[in-house]
Amino acid sequence: MNLVIQGPALARADVDALASELNAKSVQQKGTAFVLKEPSVRKSLDAWSESHKADHAWIEQPRRFADLKLLAMDMDSTLITIECIDELGDLAGKRAEVAGITARAMRGEIDYPQSLRERVALLAGLPVAALEKVYQERLRLTPGAQALIAACKKHQVKVLLVSGGFTFFVERLKERLGLDYTISNVLEIERNKLTGKVTGEIVGAEAKAAKFLSVMKELKATRDRAVAIGDGANDLKMMKEAGISIAFHAKPVVRAQAAYALNWSGLDAVLHLFP
Repeated sequence: MNLVIQGPALARADVDALASELNAKSVQQKGTAFVLKEPSVRKSLDAWSESHKADHAWIEQPRRFADLKLLAMDMDSTLITIECIDELGDLAGKRAEVAGITARAMRGEIDYPQSLRERVALLAGLPVAALEKVYQERLRLTPGAQALIAACKKHQVKVLLVSGGFTFFVERLKERLGLDYTISNVLEIERNKLTGKVTGEIVGAEAKAAKFLSVMKELKATRDRAVAIGDGANDLKMMKEAGISIAFHAKPVVRAQAAYALNWSGLDAVLHLFP
């Protein structure tokens, strides 16, 4: 078993001290990540990771990233740094109300479809131009996102973007980044304004998981060749279908159920989980 330690401000001296404490055979550095080979001492590293602003992962069966067939990830607060609906709420003058419901939904405290209907209703009357404003002025890719997607393209790993957010943003990101599959919600628009409703079935936890399984079947991908990355409670059903689940800057309920958790690193840290 190997231990992967990584973080944006991790010092080699601290890693070497940990390797000595755990009696690791050697330390191999890969960029901002360190692989501690075969530590003979295993213990909880939660406190160490928190104090060093670092992520750790015990890797029992090393896998090659090139062997994957599918990588699925959430959009809001995962592929991108914002929650688009909260930013739309801000432009509607209702940020606090919308963001409060979003936070409760991501923690799993309320039903996701219900939460989405409540939030979208608060956006009624917002001009369509507000969507473009959020995309152009506020939407930013999470650090490491482009490196992760580039690695997927290099190794022919298909990318599925799943979102309880909106097609307006998802489809633009699909075209911009060259993603393979998407699923998201469609906002109802009349006379260039949001009606406060969503068109069709709401994409929540069940729809995300169903789409993930559908793409796996299409690709003939076994569970051990599929990765799912998310941050909120509505990602959990999808993550449970994946052979490798990764909680990314996630809520506690998600971190507790994922195979790995990345709390400090960027999305490129996913690549280091395949040492």
